[in-house]
Amino acid sequence: MLKYLGIYLTVFLCMFLVDMLWLRVIAVSWYQQGMGSLLTDSPNLLAAAAFYLLFPVGLLVFAVLPGETGSSVLRVAGMGALFGFFAYATYDLTNLAVIKNWPVGLTLLDMAWGSAVSGLAAAAGKLSLDYLKP
Repeated sequence: MLKYLGIYLTVFLCMFLVDMLWLRVIAVSWYQQGMGSLLTDSPNLLAAAAFYLLFPVGLLVFAVLPGETGSSVLRVAGMGALFGFFAYATYDLTNLAVIKNWPVGLTLLDMAWGSAVSGLAAAAGKLSLDYLKP
């Protein structure tokens, strides 16, 4: 059980830290321009915590743990990227469908980012899994 907790923590930390770098440093102006008045002055930290605690579970279940028996890091990263793509596409394409003037460019950027960060976090989880094998 501790092995899986260690793998979860690896995926969680990778996802959280890299995503914070992206959201707070690299892409902050893109999101501000794209979302404008829709952005809140202070984020709902409970909702954010729920996402960052739950999303790594999805990466573990659908990408990392299926790769436990013989899959390469590259394959696990690819499966993680696909999971991220579909998860972020659900959010972004729904926004595009129902929010007036939602920018297509932001949708594409965010879907690409979700794929990349999810693939990276899944790869980190696979490396952790391989390291923690008995």
